[in-house]
Amino acid sequence: MSADGTMAEWRLVRRPVGEPAADDVELVEMSLPPLDEGEALIRNTFLSVDPYMRGRMNDAPSYVPPFPLGGPMDGGAVGVVESVRGEMTDRAGRPVRRGDTVLHDAGWRTHALLTGRAVRVVDAKAAPAQSYLGILGMPGLTAYAGLLRVGEFRSGDRVFVSAAAGAVGSIVGQLARLKGASLVVGSAGGPDKVRWLLDDAGFDRAIDYKAGPLHKALKVAAPEGIDVYFDNVGGDHLEAAISSLRQGGRVAMCGAVAQYNDTEAPAAPRNLSLAIGKRLTLRGFIVVDHRDLRPQFEEEVGALVRDGRIVWRETVIEGIERTFDAFLAVLTGGNTGKMLVRL
Repeated sequence: MSADGTMAEWRLVRRPVGEPAADDVELVEMSLPPLDEGEALIRNTFLSVDPYMRGRMNDAPSYVPPFPLGGPMDGGAVGVVESVRGEMTDRAGRPVRRGDTVLHDAGWRTHALLTGRAVRVVDAKAAPAQSYLGILGMPGLTAYAGLLRVGEFRSGDRVFVSAAAGAVGSIVGQLARLKGASLVVGSAGGPDKVRWLLDDAGFDRAIDYKAGPLHKALKVAAPEGIDVYFDNVGGDHLEAAISSLRQGGRVAMCGAVAQYNDTEAPAAPRNLSLAIGKRLTLRGFIVVDHRDLRPQFEEEVGALVRDGRIVWRETVIEGIERTFDAFLAVLTGGNTGKMLVRL
């Protein structure tokens, strides 16, 4: 049990219209319920907040169910097993014991009571526990599957990545470089992020999309055009990419964070008809459809992490009470690398 036998969790109490507001959510404290047979009490240490969670606040059909009104919100988290009642194995059949570090989807709370099929034991000695929410977790696998399988990346390709200083985009650009891209261009908001992409993440060129017209900047950064665009933003970024894509170009459509809070139809892209003559492929994808790549991804990217050949950043917000603030910040680009909440 926790020291005082209580836990706290965030709940959605109202569907947002446009940008989420503080009155749309509440932080509730309660007593910890007793453990049932085959359950573990997990004290969360890091929570993940991600742009896709904005869609879950809407009561609309999507690839993932909406957050229930009045119920706990959820998302990726890692934590330490504080107690187990009876025998328990994780989803891979490994024993779950007190003191283990586990990955699960019961975030947005300080503690979780979960069965074995809801957790995965991870090796916190091989890599920091929170890396399983970032470089070695869902964002890393999203980057890997999106670039290599969906974007059909080939050595020599010219690659453009939006939200390139984020958890997914920064990994996409580095994987493209390591696998032989002839040019890697990233867009990010602000000079500090641009500097990090160039100096640390190894991008060839970087665009501050806040500094001027994006389509002009992309033409300067990639004068011969691009072959692959990894789209995390949508809107004007997708429009600029379509203009710069060469014949047979591919777009891996991962997200559209620029539009998540929109209440009206987006103005861009206005040039979609170019996809016909250029024979472009625009393909949306969801990472859960590519879970078969996880063993390959963990072996390959895990080795890159251990060898120091790939870098990652984290923006860490402290405290369960600031989880909603961290979520709002990730929607507006207030993070470099993975946004995390440390408890």
